[in-house]
Amino acid sequence: NTFEDFYLKRELLMGIFEAGFEKPSPIQEEAIPVAITGRDILARAKNGTGKTAAFVIPTLEKVKPKLNKIQALIMVPTRELALQTSQVVRTLGKHCGISCMVTTGGTNLRDDILRLNETVHILVGTPGRVLDLASRKVADLSDCSLFIMDEADKMLSRDFKTIIEQILSFLPPTHQSLLFSATFPLTVDEFMDKHLHKPYEINLMEELTLKGITQYYAFVEERQKLHCLNTLFSKLQINQAIIFCNSTNRVELLAKKITDLGYSCYYSHARMKQQERNKVFHEFRQGKVRTLVCSDLLTRGIDIQAVNVVINFDFPKTAETYLHRIGRSGRFGHLGLAINLINWNDRFNLYKIEQELGTEIAAIPATIDKSLYVAEN
Repeated sequence: NTFEDFYLKRELLMGIFEAGFEKPSPIQEEAIPVAITGRDILARAKNGTGKTAAFVIPTLEKVKPKLNKIQALIMVPTRELALQTSQVVRTLGKHCGISCMVTTGGTNLRDDILRLNETVHILVGTPGRVLDLASRKVADLSDCSLFIMDEADKMLSRDFKTIIEQILSFLPPTHQSLLFSATFPLTVDEFMDKHLHKPYEINLMEELTLKGITQYYAFVEERQKLHCLNTLFSKLQINQAIIFCNSTNRVELLAKKITDLGYSCYYSHARMKQQERNKVFHEFRQGKVRTLVCSDLLTRGIDIQAVNVVINFDFPKTAETYLHRIGRSGRFGHLGLAINLINWNDRFNLYKIEQELGTEIAAIPATIDKSLYVAEN
C-alpha cells in the first residue's frame, strides 16, 4: 500500500510526504483505513513501529477545520509523550488548517484556559489536567467524536482508570475510540467490553519463538568456515537459507566466495541503499535465489515461509540478536534448522545465550534427520 491508497485529503498527503514518510508501516497499513471508516480499534504495537502516525493520520483526515470545536482527544500517560505526539500532529497536519493543543499537569493552568478561548481542534493531554479542564467547562468535549488512548495499558492502570472513566462522561455518547497498547492486561479488556463497540483488533506483537527450530553448533576454526559451509550446502536439503555475518565487509566477502563455489546468492547489509535492500529482499522472498547473506539489519520481521535453514557464519554476541536471527513468529509453526559455526572465542556467548533463552544448542551430528526441517508434502 501507499498513502495515496487511503484516499486522504491532499493537504494531509502533502504533510505526510514532506515529513519524509515513504510508505505506511504495518501498523499504519492496518489501522488507517479502518479508523477512517469510523470503527473502534484495539491495536497492539510497540513504540518505534510508527503507531503515533497510525492514529494521527486518520484523526487529521476526520477533523473538520471549519468546525471550531475540540473534535479529537488524544490521551497519553506522560508530558514527554504528549509533546512528542503533538509534534507529529503539527508536522503531518501543517497544511490542514487544524490547531492542536497540549495540556499536561505541572504547567500553568491559566495559560491553558486562555488558549482554550481560541480554536482548538485536537487536544493532546494527560488525564488529570484534561479532567480538570473538562470539569471547569473550559474544555468543551461535547463535539469530540474521536477518543484516542496511547499506551492504554498505562492509562488504565489504577492511577488513571477512574479519571479516564470520568473524562468519557464529557464526550458525546456515540464517539469513536482508538486504543493503542503494547500489552493488554485485564483492565484493558474490561474497558474494551464496557466502552468499545465491536472493535477491530490489530496485533503486531507476534512474539518470536524458537519452537519448531532445531539448533546445532559446529566447532570450526575461522579458516575452515567456508569449507564447512560448502559441506552443509551439499548435505542439507535447503529450500532457502539465510546466512548471517557480524560485519558488512564480511557479508560481501562471503557472498562473493559462495558465488565462486557455484551457488546463486544475494547479499544485503546496512551500507546499501534502502531501495537496493528492498529489491534484494523482495526477490529473495519471491524465491528467485536460494541463499541470502546479510548483517543484522534484516532480522526484524524476517518471516519468509520458504526459509528452512539459518546459518550463523559468525556467532552473535547477544541473546536478543540470536533470537531475532533464528526465531520465528509463532503464527506459521513451520520447521527450521539453525546451524551455528563456533570458534574458541564464541564458546562463552554460546553458553550465555543458551542460559538466557532457556534453550539447548547441541553439537551437530554426522547426519541430520530431514524430518526436523523439511516439511512433508
